[in-house]
Amino acid sequence: MTWLIIVALFFMICFAGVLLAGAPYLPTLSPQVKTALQLSGLSPGDTLIELGCGDGRVLISAAKHGYKVVGYELNPLLALIAWLRTRRYRQQVRVVWGDFWRADWPAADAIFTFLLPRYMAKLNKKCIRYEHKPVKLVSVAFKIPGQRPAKQKNGVYLYTYR
Repeated sequence: MTWLIIVALFFMICFAGVLLAGAPYLPTLSPQVKTALQLSGLSPGDTLIELGCGDGRVLISAAKHGYKVVGYELNPLLALIAWLRTRRYRQQVRVVWGDFWRADWPAADAIFTFLLPRYMAKLNKKCIRYEHKPVKLVSVAFKIPGQRPAKQKNGVYLYTYR
């Protein structure tokens, strides 16, 4: 019985604890992924950063398009799942278990996110300070307050930083 409590606590910490720093795990739907990748305007060989890569579905889709991808995930279980699911694309995909807010993001052509609205202003500030410009930010479902997207389609918003 004790092991069951320990396992339950571990899962609670992994999934609920993430809410303190970001969004809960919610898989991005395939049509949203397709739209986001289209709006990003990336070409094979370009680099995409995913903030909160969850189970790795966006990483896999991006790799299939020929992009290099770096995915950040705070939840250790989801980071492991994403890493296992993307092993086939290990030349193109890197999964980082950690807090993307504290990380120094590598040079990238685009950034993908599906964050909660309360974090969008903070993300905008981080993108403004991002040293590897120009870069595009593709956000699923949520807009940056006070900013007008360069493009939008099917609930996906594109912002550009120069």
